[in-house]
Amino acid sequence: MTDNTIYQFNIQKLNGEQISLSDYKNKVLLIVNTASQCSFTPQLKELADLRNEFQGEDFEILAFPSNDFGGQEPLEGAAITAFCEIQHVNYPVFDKIRVRGPYAHPLYKFFAEKKENGRLGSVPRWNFHKFLIDRSGLTTDFYYPFTKPMSAKIRKRIRRLLAV
Repeated sequence: MTDNTIYQFNIQKLNGEQISLSDYKNKVLLIVNTASQCSFTPQLKELADLRNEFQGEDFEILAFPSNDFGGQEPLEGAAITAFCEIQHVNYPVFDKIRVRGPYAHPLYKFFAEKKENGRLGSVPRWNFHKFLIDRSGLTTDFYYPFTKPMSAKIRKRIRRLLAV
């Protein structure tokens, strides 16, 4: 494990349990900051469809609710879990975090710093900003919220990373 990968970070599940992102080693990941009351919230279903498309392959989506943009994630803990069940979310959703500014979660500070993650840097400008991570834990690309999860651009890039 090196310091320029996402594997150095711990994250918290909605039930309070801490896990290491190293648990996702050798998988292609799409990491997304989400919100339950955003105009992009329908992307939760598209993310589920994307996960279904790559079911059985070394691919996972990790969702991080955040209230950083317009107060569009007022839910906490069990309420987030209940909302995700109603939305038929089939991928891990973690505890609500900050994704920008001085109080951002260390993972998102890492995403923001090109010198840190070795390839590129990006700060989410709104909910549903997506980071694509390769099997070695490096950030390979990011997508703004208006790029839908089922877009050919994202799906083609995931296929390429899975083939490596």
